[in-house]
Amino acid sequence: MTKVSMSSKIPASAGTVWDMVKGFNDLPNWLPPIAKCESTGDGVGSKRTLTLGDGTKVVEELEEYDDGSRTFTYLIVDSPLPLTGYRSSVTIRDSGDGAEMDWNAEFEPAGAPEADVRQLVEGLYQAGFDNLKKMFGG
Repeated sequence: MTKVSMSSKIPASAGTVWDMVKGFNDLPNWLPPIAKCESTGDGVGSKRTLTLGDGTKVVEELEEYDDGSRTFTYLIVDSPLPLTGYRSSVTIRDSGDGAEMDWNAEFEPAGAPEADVRQLVEGLYQAGFDNLKKMFGG
């Protein structure tokens, strides 16, 4: 099992950052590689179909959600990406004069070298961190 764990300081309050990222179908608002998101259902068990800029479609399912602790966990359930068993969590917490965003995943590489798949996932997470920093003036 490959694990990716990344964190980034965001120059806004944890509540403000959480308000931006907590909507399961609001990913295009802050994650640049996502061009479109269509969701079905509401709350835990709901699914979203993400369309990337190149037209690739990824289906994810919300596994856990806790507004009080500002965290959610989701799974990739259908994807052409070179990985299987993808499970990821996002947590937003207070950190001094801003927020800390933790984004973690576990998955098995499939059809591509582990280093390449890790780089793909880390690049996606970093794009989200960088855009949130930019959005909040950092």
